[in-house]
Amino acid sequence: MSGSLLTQDPRTKARNAAERRFRGYGLTAIVVALLALVWLLISIFSAGLPAFRQTFLTFPVTLDEKVLDKSGTRDIAVMSKVTTVAFAKLLSQSIEAEITARGIDLGGASAKDVTKLVSEESAATLRRMVLADPALVGTTIEFTALATGRIDGYYKGRVTMESAALDKNTSPEQLVLADKLKEAGILGTRLNSGFLTMPDASDKRPEAAGLGIAVVGSFLMMVVVLVLSLPIGVAASVYLEEFAPKNWLTDLIEVNIANLAAVPSIVYGILGLAIFINFAGLPQSAPIVGGLVLTLMTLPRIIIPTRAALKAVPPSIRDAALGVGASKLQTVLHHVLPLAMPGILTGMIIGLAQALGETAPLLLIGMVAFVRDFPGGLFDPAAALPVQVYNWTQRGDPGFVERASGAIIVLLLFLIVMNTVAIILRRKFERRW
Repeated sequence: MSGSLLTQDPRTKARNAAERRFRGYGLTAIVVALLALVWLLISIFSAGLPAFRQTFLTFPVTLDEKVLDKSGTRDIAVMSKVTTVAFAKLLSQSIEAEITARGIDLGGASAKDVTKLVSEESAATLRRMVLADPALVGTTIEFTALATGRIDGYYKGRVTMESAALDKNTSPEQLVLADKLKEAGILGTRLNSGFLTMPDASDKRPEAAGLGIAVVGSFLMMVVVLVLSLPIGVAASVYLEEFAPKNWLTDLIEVNIANLAAVPSIVYGILGLAIFINFAGLPQSAPIVGGLVLTLMTLPRIIIPTRAALKAVPPSIRDAALGVGASKLQTVLHHVLPLAMPGILTGMIIGLAQALGETAPLLLIGMVAFVRDFPGGLFDPAAALPVQVYNWTQRGDPGFVERASGAIIVLLLFLIVMNTVAIILRRKFERRW
């Protein structure tokens, strides 16, 4: 016998070196993936966190009865005829009066520069406030108004004096005046809860755009997906795994389920457009249509992990239940399903999380349309979080790009919560045998 067990021969050295290289490759891949993830999160959060803060102007506004309610009856029908133009003039007069009362020097700023400090959305906000409480007419209230997108961008670093000189929507004099108002306490930047509650806004008002309708629309669609996909997916899985005869038909069904899980999501959008909108006549942009399309897309992704969870239950559990006189149905309901529940819940929540982030099928059924009013039900027009992100990235104003990144953060938080719930449920229902 040549050689020694204590001395490595060339082949052993080569094999050990290859193993070390393989481990190094794996570690390098993990490090690169983590660095890419960290870079992605840093870029998203650095661009999106400013969307959760907004610049506001707070000043007294006198609600002149001669302008808002000439009849003096406080009749909503009469007062609703007053347009936002009249409210905008009141805001302009009030901010000018406050600047004069504070003795703030306008410098080179004009009256138009003062007016353009306040967002156009603020006039509509004030109008809704007055119509909701007509008793405010004739009084002076402390009103908080949104600053325009350029002023907000100035305090977030998107707008500079140099860029303002080339921008027709603002001017360096207006930015200097904004700094004076900030020193006087009239203007300030703070947390913007309206980003999560307000509806979308027009291209000229990025400061007023919010995720409210998109959040409601995504929630309604997830309710539809949950109500339909969970019972159908679990029932189909139980039948195929526990009751269906093993023949060519069930083999064909299983192959097609596996193929449907790999079909691109945009194909489901085409299918939904053809069946639910063109054939069934359901309204476009409605959560019911989006929920039905996402249900079709989610079903294979629930059936496959559910069947895997059912297969993981040892056959001895079934044999023991049948041996003591339980029927096949009792065996499945009382023993197999409870033991497979962790895998079923995990597959369900992961399927819902994937559906929440889908964009392509929702674009085809019209959910990319501009929606201003909150949906009152499943059949009213609505938006969705991923579609809202896509919509904002298509607009030219940098303020919408900031809001798109903020919407991505909200979507990521939803996904993190859903996956955390999946882990908790899995550990709660997990049983060892």
